Amino acid sequence: MSTADIGVIGLGVMGVNLALNLSDQGFRLGVYNRTLAVTTEFVAAHGQDRVITAADSPEQLVSQLAQPRIILLMVTAGRAVDAVIGQLLPRFEPGDILIDGGNSNYRDSKRRCRELATKGIHFVGMGISGGEEGARHGPSLMPGGAAAAWPIIRDMFQSIAARVDDVPCCQWLGDGGAGHYVKMVHNGIEYGDMQLIAEVCHLMQHALGMSHDEMADTFAEWNAGRLESYLIDITSRILRQRDKDGSPLVDHILDRAGQKGTGVWTAQDALDHAVPLTLIGEAVHARMLSARKAERVAAAALLGSAPVMVAASARADCLDALHDALYAAKLVSYAQGFVLMQAAAEAEGWVLPYGEIALLWRAGCIIRSRFLGDIKTSFSRTPVPPSLLQDPFFIDEIKAAEAGWRQAVMLAVGSGVAAPALSSALAFYDGYRCANGSANILQAQRDFFGAHSYQRTDRDGSENFHTRWLGDGVEEKLP
Repeated sequence: MSTADIGVIGLGVMGVNLALNLSDQGFRLGVYNRTLAVTTEFVAAHGQDRVITAADSPEQLVSQLAQPRIILLMVTAGRAVDAVIGQLLPRFEPGDILIDGGNSNYRDSKRRCRELATKGIHFVGMGISGGEEGARHGPSLMPGGAAAAWPIIRDMFQSIAARVDDVPCCQWLGDGGAGHYVKMVHNGIEYGDMQLIAEVCHLMQHALGMSHDEMADTFAEWNAGRLESYLIDITSRILRQRDKDGSPLVDHILDRAGQKGTGVWTAQDALDHAVPLTLIGEAVHARMLSARKAERVAAAALLGSAPVMVAASARADCLDALHDALYAAKLVSYAQGFVLMQAAAEAEGWVLPYGEIALLWRAGCIIRSRFLGDIKTSFSRTPVPPSLLQDPFFIDEIKAAEAGWRQAVMLAVGSGVAAPALSSALAFYDGYRCANGSANILQAQRDFFGAHSYQRTDRDGSENFHTRWLGDGVEEKLP
């Protein structure tokens, strides 16, 4: 006799909170963790007023489930997922559903979906955002994979998702690895947002000489306007937190950022799809540079590192500039992320619902921001602009912020404070809006040393030419 509607494998922070969220919605749970003591402790702590059945093996968990069996995997991405799937397969039957809720690489999800389909098993790769709080009270969920699974699991997962205007932040995204791909890009944008905010904090402290309370007040004020977002909100809270001695806690946190790989995957994937994802790439590189702590300390002693402070009288203008720079750069980051998703969708044959993706991120997730509704509007236009930077709303917003953006980047350069994400976003913007750029020099150089040919501005684009640069200088039209 079945005792559970869904099984959860992996009772780490996210697994526990998603399990409790599912239980809150009335679903009967079967739970398993590799360490039996963790399963026992979970049931002892939460099982009194809930229908929770413990299993001491994946095989036993399968036997507890109603059909079609639904299992949510919340284990470490990579080999661990394949290992658990291998344990489950002998007990699974056609029509059963396996959901990977970890941060798996979308290529692995694509492979697993294909392999399990041959056995009649429906695989779903579901990106989950929102951290511990989101998992417990309403995450943003990004499922994709075997479409036959969606009608069966839709009500269950939409019931636990965050909601905006009673619309759940959980919608089907497509086949194969589509769900985990969208989550990967989400995480890449998250990398960019976090780096932008960190750079602004660094400029506030080391170029403007602001106290942590002043910085916190500024972010709280910004969060009431166009910059309203989860990350702006928590940054204000972080800056107010004090250590035991009353000093700002953040100043005692080692400036060496960790990363779990999704930002790197996003940057690598952008290279694979020839998409200039410059801001997110710089955010990834900034984390890599932060990891070289000992080397940076030695370089500071050798090269000097004292920032140049601006006059106190200029602080207000500089803060306005930083606000505009942060806002404009965020717009660029989202624009780049959506272009990457469009390129990947074309390559993979996905029909990604871009407007719905923006709405998925309005609540329950780390990158929720005020202008996500405007992204939805952009993808509702006919025709859809090729980039958010060509949408009327974003054109107006970025033009209004441009002067301050430039002032902020000049502040960083003049003060000697690194701001790679802010400045790379501006460089991308200037390159994107340049009708005649510098690549003609590059192409001439390529033709000079490698006879790679070029096209002419005054001829048909299908025609290729080569100049005999070291010979008589004659230009040849190539066959």
